[in-house]
Amino acid sequence: MSDDSRPSRAEVRTAVVIPAAGRGVRLGPGAPKALRALNGTPMLIHAVRAMAASRAVSLVVVVAPPDGAAEVKSLLDAHALPERTDFLVVPGGKERQDSVRLGLDALPPDYDIVLVHDAARPLVPVDTVDAVIEAVREGATAVVPALPLADTVKEVEPAAVPGDPEPVVATPERARLRAVQTPQGFDRATLIRAHESVTDNVTDDASMIEQLGERVVVVPGHEEAFKVTRPLDLLLAEAVLARRRLNDGF
Repeated sequence: MSDDSRPSRAEVRTAVVIPAAGRGVRLGPGAPKALRALNGTPMLIHAVRAMAASRAVSLVVVVAPPDGAAEVKSLLDAHALPERTDFLVVPGGKERQDSVRLGLDALPPDYDIVLVHDAARPLVPVDTVDAVIEAVREGATAVVPALPLADTVKEVEPAAVPGDPEPVVATPERARLRAVQTPQGFDRATLIRAHESVTDNVTDDASMIEQLGERVVVVPGHEEAFKVTRPLDLLLAEAVLARRRLNDGF
């Protein structure tokens, strides 16, 4: 007997939580990383637009620095964003996990799929966003976009003194490894359960789902969904934007 109370795929609503409360110390002193300018526009705005570019996304929740919610709200109001998408700004917490939880707490009840996206990945293509959403719609509890590794990876014994030589312990089989990106997509109820019960060894939201014993699946990521962490990444992001302007004619 089918459960007619379950929403159809077309009725399932998707929200995005963007934790943007971090300082981004590796980019040096100054504004928080998410507010750094990229081609004259804050990185956060690029990230918000990237999420809102998906027609499946109807709400984007930006989790701001605890004392910067008003500034971020003004920032969103000052930039052109898709009218079909709603936007909400809430103050974040001390750690990323705290901020994601606060973003989840702010979601209205009628959203069954939640994406969590790094503000520092401003250039993720809409096809990647849609692929993550579609996989959750098809029944996956947790979905991450990821890329195969180009480099050989070594497991080492970390040096007691930074910069000292480190002994190699093993060479993992590269074909079985993936570099994970965002947005990561989740069944809302499962993600909330993870945030209520998992506190240790949290590297990303998908790792919390893994600790619940739930299955996480991978969909193809994209090379332009890289994380802007260091000054060199800013140069690469500017180059990607310049190429897009050339190709798109604006």
